[in-house]
Parts: sequence; C-alpha cells; structure tokens
Amino acid sequence: MSLTYTGAERELVEELDEQVRTAVRRDGVDPQRDIVLVRSIARQVVADHDQRSLTGVVLPVTEPEAMVEELVSRVSGFGPLQKYLDDPTVEEIWINDPSRVFVARAGRHELTPTILTAAQVSDLVERMLKSSGRRVDVSTPFVDATLPGGHRLHVVLQGISRDFSAVNIRKFVVRAHRLADLVGLGSLSEQAARFLETAVAVGLNVVVSGGTQAGKTTLLNCLAAAVPGRERVISVEEVYELRFSHPECTETLFRCPGRSLCEFRGRWLHDYETSVEVRRVAG
Repeated sequence: MSLTYTGAERELVEELDEQVRTAVRRDGVDPQRDIVLVRSIARQVVADHDQRSLTGVVLPVTEPEAMVEELVSRVSGFGPLQKYLDDPTVEEIWINDPSRVFVARAGRHELTPTILTAAQVSDLVERMLKSSGRRVDVSTPFVDATLPGGHRLHVVLQGISRDFSAVNIRKFVVRAHRLADLVGLGSLSEQAARFLETAVAVGLNVVVSGGTQAGKTTLLNCLAAAVPGRERVISVEEVYELRFSHPECTETLFRCPGRSLCEFRGRWLHDYETSVEVRRVAG
C-alpha cells in the first residue's frame, strides 16, 4: 500500500520512516529478507508514536495499519511502486518520467496517480538493482535484472535516457503451464498444440518470436513442459524467466562478454536447449 500525504502528514511519514530505518540498522536486520521483522519494527514504531500523540505533542496516526504497510513498503519493498507489484491485475509498470508512472492491465496502458521525484527514481533503481545483484553505470548503461517474485526489470541510465533513469518492470504472470492450458484459454487450437507437442518430443528446432507482451515466454514455458522426462534440458537466459519443472534441468544465465552463445552452450552435454532473448549468435 502507498498512501498520499501532504504537509505535516508527509513530514510525519518521513519521521517514522527514519525511525524504522534506524531500528533496522541498529538490530542488523536485512530489510529484503526479514520482512516479518521489519513489519514488527514498523508496528512498534507506530504504536510508540500513538502513545506520544495522546499527550498532544505529535500528530496522531489516523490509520495505523495502513501506516505500518506504508513503512514496510518503503523499507523492505519498492516504495510507491510496491502496490503495483502486489496488484495481481497489473502486468507491467514503467516510468516515462518521474511525474508519469504507467501500468498495464489486460494489455491496456493506464497513467497512475503516482508522482515521483528524480531522486526517488534513482533510489528505486539502486534498491531494485541491489536486490538483483546487478549494476548500471557508464560502462553498462542498460541492464536487465530479475526482481523478487520473478519480475523482469529493465533500466536505462540517465544520460542515455534524457534527464532521468528510465525504468520498466514486466511482472511474471503465469496463465498457462502446458500447451493444453493455451488451448483452454483459446490462444492455440488443439491441432496446433498436438503438432507443437510432437515437434518437441521428436527434438525438432522451434523458434518462438514476437513483439512485447505477445506471450513468447508463456509459450516457451508450455513448450518446455512438453520435453520428455528422460531427456536433459539446459536453459540459457539473460535473466531468469522460464518457470517449468523437469526432472533433469540446468538453468543458466549467459553473462560471458567476448564469448558466443554457441561456445557457451557447447560446454554442456544435453538433449534439449532452451534459449530466451537471443539477440545475436556468433558461431
């Protein structure tokens, strides 16, 4: 949850936020991993403040539980964007500029009421990249990373993007696990599903291509689910996107500057290979 505050209320939120952060640092709590502890700290901070408000010295908190969730999202989550990450109807989030934050629901774009500052955008980028172990700087002004929950983050550094860092988050939303699920959703005919399942079973090469939000990763997951259980699978991705269960699967990330994908995959003995987001392949 992310609430909108003005004037004295905003100052109150900032004050409580700093108290929670101070307690987190003091107790050596990892805010990304120990969310339960952070929530406990936030609840105690709000309760202590409420006790002080009885004297009339400070403003009372009108919605204590909402305030606790706001503090948790600020400290452990991704602040103003956390409510969109938690919303199951939101498929994608992007920042065109700090005052224009968009989301996509059911394939339709919506301008949200969320207004950020350039400093908030920079802070969000830093926190999101820290959670993923990736970095963005002058030498690597573009970065793809995976957020907790499997969401895909793409950042373009300020300077390449005018005036601020551009941010795009594509949420991992699973609607189908197998080709039969795509048939049930009306995305694929039964005949096409049988053909693709047979093609995978006999080891034919299959290329999945399409525009953004066309369903490439979903289809690839469904195709991967059709791989016979006796075979060994190697997945090669730029960021982890595939979600399929297989008794013998090695999931890898391709992060080898100066080496080709062909050279990388040639080091592994395997029956099936699944590669995601192949932009260039050098033999």
